[in-house]
Amino acid sequence: MRRVPVSTGVVAILVALLAAGFGAGTGHARDRFVRADDGARVVAEQRIAPNRLDLTIDSPALGTTAHVRLLTPDGWSPGRHDWPSLWLLHGCCGGYTDWTTYSDVAQLASLRRVLVVMPEAGAAGWYSDWWNYGRGGAPRWETFHTVEVRQIVERGYGAGGRRVAAGLSMGGFGALSYAAGHPGLFRAVASFSGTVHPLLQVPGGPGPDWFLNLDRTQGVDPYAVWGDPVRQRTVWAAHDPTVRAGALRGLPLFLSCGNGEAGPYDPAGAKDPNEAYFERQNRALADRLGALGSPVLTDFYGPGTHAWPYWERELHRSLPMLLAALAG
Repeated sequence: MRRVPVSTGVVAILVALLAAGFGAGTGHARDRFVRADDGARVVAEQRIAPNRLDLTIDSPALGTTAHVRLLTPDGWSPGRHDWPSLWLLHGCCGGYTDWTTYSDVAQLASLRRVLVVMPEAGAAGWYSDWWNYGRGGAPRWETFHTVEVRQIVERGYGAGGRRVAAGLSMGGFGALSYAAGHPGLFRAVASFSGTVHPLLQVPGGPGPDWFLNLDRTQGVDPYAVWGDPVRQRTVWAAHDPTVRAGALRGLPLFLSCGNGEAGPYDPAGAKDPNEAYFERQNRALADRLGALGSPVLTDFYGPGTHAWPYWERELHRSLPMLLAALAG
C-alpha cells in the first residue's frame, strides 16, 4: 500500500486538536483551566456517554483528587449558560456513579433541561468537614462540595444559581445538612431513607453508636468525623438536621422512608432494622418541622427496605416538587 505524505501543517493542526481535547474520550480538561477560589481545578475529563461527563478535580479541601459525574442537558456545551442544577448525592459505602448505575436518572425526560451534578463523597465521608480531634483539615467534604465543586460547575460547566438537591441515606443527610448550613444554597431538598437525626437514641435500640459502628466497617476512624457523641455533642448537634430544623424552616422539603418490613421490591419475610431506625429519624424531623410551622411533604410508605428500587421510585415522586422549585 502506498504511503501518503502528511504535511507539517496538517501535523500541527492534529497536534493542536488533540491538545485541546478533541477526538479523545479522556484526558486533561480543555483550555478553560476551570478553578475554584482555593485553587481546586479540573485536571481531567472523560466523556462516558453523549450526556455523561466525568470530571477529576484536584482538591485542596480533600488533599487529593476526587470525581464528579455530570448529566448534561439537551443543547449543553461548556461555558456559562445558566442551567438549573439538581445535585444528586450518593449514600454510604457507595460512590459518585451510583445514581446512573442503579437508577434510571439518565433516561428521565423531565431532566433534559437540567444539569445533574453527582459528586464523590467518600464511602463514609458524611458530607462533613471532619473534626479530626479538634485539628480540622482534610478531608473537608463539605468544602469540596459547597465551594470547590459548586464554583467549578458554575464557572466552567454551565450551572447557574438555581439549585436543588436530593440524596439517599447518607446523601439525604448531606442534602439536608448542606441546606441547613448554607441558607439559599438549595431551593428545595429531597431525602430518601435519610440518616437525618444522628443523635436519636431509641430506648433499648440503636443510637449514635450506629454511626460509629458503620464508620468502623468502612475503615474510618469513627471519632475523626464528629468526635464522641457525648463529649463532642455540640459537634454532632451542628451536623444533625433534626437538631437544626429551624435552619430548614420554609424550605420545600420531601422526606421518605420505609419501615423495614418486606415491601413490593423485597423477598417475602425480609426485615431491615436499619430502615426501621431511619424511619424513626425521619418522623422525628417531620414532627419537628411541623412544630415549627414549616411544611414538608412526606412519603412514609410502610413496607420497604433500604434498597435502590425504593429510592428510584422516590426520586420520581419528589421530582415535581424539585423541578417546581427550579422553575420558580
